[in-house]
Amino acid sequence: MIKKEMIAMLLAGGQGSRLGVLTQNEAKPAVAFGGKYRIIDFPLSNCINSGIDTVGVLTQYQPLRLNTHIGIGIPWDLDKNVGGVTVLPPYERSTSSEWYSGTANAIYQNLAYMENFNPDYVLILSGDHIYKMDYEVMLDFHKANNADVTIACMPVPIEEASRFGVMVTDGNGRITEFEEKPEHPRSNLASMGIYIFSWPVLKEALTNLKDQAGCDFGKHVLPYCRDKGKRLFAYEFNGYWKDVGTLGSYWEANMELIDIIPEFNLYEEFWKIYTKGDVIRPQSISGEAVIERSIIGDGAEIFGEVHNSVIGADVHIEPGAVIRDSIIMRHTTICEGAVVDKAVIAENVTIGNHAVLGYGEETLNQLNPDVYSFGLVTIGECSVIPEDVKIGKNTAILGETTSDDYPDGELPSGGAILKKGGE
Repeated sequence: MIKKEMIAMLLAGGQGSRLGVLTQNEAKPAVAFGGKYRIIDFPLSNCINSGIDTVGVLTQYQPLRLNTHIGIGIPWDLDKNVGGVTVLPPYERSTSSEWYSGTANAIYQNLAYMENFNPDYVLILSGDHIYKMDYEVMLDFHKANNADVTIACMPVPIEEASRFGVMVTDGNGRITEFEEKPEHPRSNLASMGIYIFSWPVLKEALTNLKDQAGCDFGKHVLPYCRDKGKRLFAYEFNGYWKDVGTLGSYWEANMELIDIIPEFNLYEEFWKIYTKGDVIRPQSISGEAVIERSIIGDGAEIFGEVHNSVIGADVHIEPGAVIRDSIIMRHTTICEGAVVDKAVIAENVTIGNHAVLGYGEETLNQLNPDVYSFGLVTIGECSVIPEDVKIGKNTAILGETTSDDYPDGELPSGGAILKKGGE
């Protein structure tokens, strides 16, 4: 039998509905980040940098781009004969079949995969967080405390703690109480959704909870382990960690990359972030271009102005175009004279001549105010914005729009045009 000390199970099947039109056609872990990467690159890179060479990636929602990106794991040195990376979608069994209905249910449906490696420990990860963590140090903490379950935690402002699972610990770091998104949190030590389980403990919990509807780690598995008297410990992490699950946090995390002294540094030699690299020409910056504090991807052609922005690969910015405080993903064209302020523009988008994005005052979005906020203009992939239109703040657009979609030549703040459906 194959024997691995620790394997990783990476949950990458989320729809990411709070990213709105950005995840209309792809899973959240496949969304571009930082001009070069996709979100899933970060936990995958953490695994190989931590010496973990066996990773199961659990996919479900819109997996095509994610599967294509991962391939056989070559960029992360995970193309192994034994172990490596394996994509694990839901599958039909002889007795029954079902979609993954919760985080723990997804892991339970892949017990056979885990048993194949006879691990001592199983690391559970989320595919949609931006951070660098040495999981080997966390495993050492788990062993030193003779823990059954170790939960990575970090302090958060107490007013934000109700968004997380919150730990109450004793002086040794042992978890005495666990509250899932409490209305009145008793601690500010929040779960990061990163767990190390001793394999027999995980297997027992998943097997006994297999009939639990929507079985989830925070709501079901951790309380089960606590009630059974298992040793639960909190591993406190004090580095950079960002859940990019909302448009605001996604935009903010990208903007933090271009701070004068970035809190999250992509340029460190000792902890590299790996990704699938496109075979693409070098970037080209014209003599008339103006670029200020920005990330510019490979193959980008810049003729206009770019200020405080993240520009992906193969983006074309024509003369007279001005980009400020924005994220422009790969293969997008910003045509001559267009002005883009505080926007998130997905892949393969065309912004027409002299269009203006992000003008006027902020107004609540009429379609989904909880998603389309933060003053952003959000444009979904393969969209077309016609020339000479004006688009306000807290707006969303998806699809090939024409001038007829913009009464009086504008989409006021808080408006939305969704030609292909969407949230």
